[in-house]
Amino acid sequence: MYGKTGIKVLLKTYKVELTATEKQQYSRHLLLENVGAKGQLKLKQAKVLVIGAGGLGCPVLKYLTAAGVGRIGIVDDDVVTQSNLQRQILYTQKDIGENKAETAREHLQLLNPFIQFDVYKTRLTKQNALSLFEPYDIIVDGTDNFPTRYLINDAAVLLNKPIVFGSIFKFEGQVAVFNFKNGPTYRCLYPTAPDQNKVPSCSEIGVLGVLTGIIGSLQANEVIKMILDLGSILSGKLLTFNALSMKQLIFSFEKDTTIVINDLKDDYELFCGMHIIINEMEFEAYKKQASNFNVLDVRTQIERDTLYLKSIHIPLNELPKRFKEIPNNKKLLVFCATGERSKAAIKILRNNGFKQELINLKGGLKKYTIADIFI
Repeated sequence: MYGKTGIKVLLKTYKVELTATEKQQYSRHLLLENVGAKGQLKLKQAKVLVIGAGGLGCPVLKYLTAAGVGRIGIVDDDVVTQSNLQRQILYTQKDIGENKAETAREHLQLLNPFIQFDVYKTRLTKQNALSLFEPYDIIVDGTDNFPTRYLINDAAVLLNKPIVFGSIFKFEGQVAVFNFKNGPTYRCLYPTAPDQNKVPSCSEIGVLGVLTGIIGSLQANEVIKMILDLGSILSGKLLTFNALSMKQLIFSFEKDTTIVINDLKDDYELFCGMHIIINEMEFEAYKKQASNFNVLDVRTQIERDTLYLKSIHIPLNELPKRFKEIPNNKKLLVFCATGERSKAAIKILRNNGFKQELINLKGGLKKYTIADIFI
C-alpha cells in the first residue's frame, strides 16, 4: 500500500517507537515472513475508520486493534441494548444504555493501549461524511441500511478512499472491497437501491450471532491485506458465505464507467425510497395519552411474542390487504422494532387513503423492556 519508498521512511521514522512491549505484543506478526517489523510499522501508521460498532463493527474493531492498526476511528451514535449482546462481542451487561462508540473504545484500549482511538458519537450524514473520512486511509462499512451504504460509497469515491463492505442476512453474509485503486464501487454492484420493505434488518428477522463474527473477521482481513499489500484483494469481487452449508462463493463484477459521482446527494433516504415526512412520538409521551390512540403493531408474530404491547397486529407484509381491519375512530400510533417498518406502514396506509392522523413510534420498541411498556 505504501510502496518501497514508504517503507524506508517508516523504518526511519518509527524505528525507536516499536518498543520492547510492542514487540512482545506483536511477536507472532514479527515472526511472519511477509509481515515482520516492516509490516508491523505499516500497520502502526495506518488509519482506519469503522462506521458502525454493532454486529460487524465489533469483530472488525477487535481484530484491527489486536493487529496494531495505529489509529482507529469509531462512528456510532447508538447505545448498547440487551438484544445486542447475542452478537456484539465488545459489550457486556454493564454496558447497556451506554454509547457504543465510547464503550467500544474503553474495551479496546484494554486490549491494546498502543492504539489511538477517535470516537465519534454521531450519526453519519451528508454534512459530516467528508470531514470524518478525510483523515483516514481505509473506510470500513459495518452499517445495516441502504441510505448509509450509498452515502459511504459516494463520500469515499469523492475522497478516493477504499471501502471494506460487509452485510449479513439471517445465515448468510457478504464481503467486498469497493473503490480500491479506482476499482468498482458499491454503485457498480448495486446501481439501484432495493425496495426497503423487501430487505428487513436483523432486528426484524434475526441473525445467527456467530455469522457477524465470521463476516466481520473477513472484513478485518481485507483491511490488513490492503495495509500490508498482501494477497488478492476483493476488489471487483463479492464473497458470499452461508453459515449453514459452509459454502463460500466469489462473484466478479466490473466497474461501470457510466456512473459519475461529483457530489453527495441531498437526500439518500429519498434515493432509497425511504423518504417520508411523518409525525413521530416518544413512547413516554404516548403513555401519557394512550386513551387517545389506536395502536398498530407491524412486527412479525415471533417479535410480538417476545415483547408484547396491546395493539392491533398486522405484519407489514400483510398490511396492503388487511388495512381495512384498522379502526378509524382515533389517531393511530404505528410501531415496529426500530421505527423503520412502521414508517413504511404509514406510507402504505396513506397510499390507501387512510384518513386518521398517523404517528410513528420513534425508535420502535427495541430499546424498551416489558417493565417500560407496561401501562
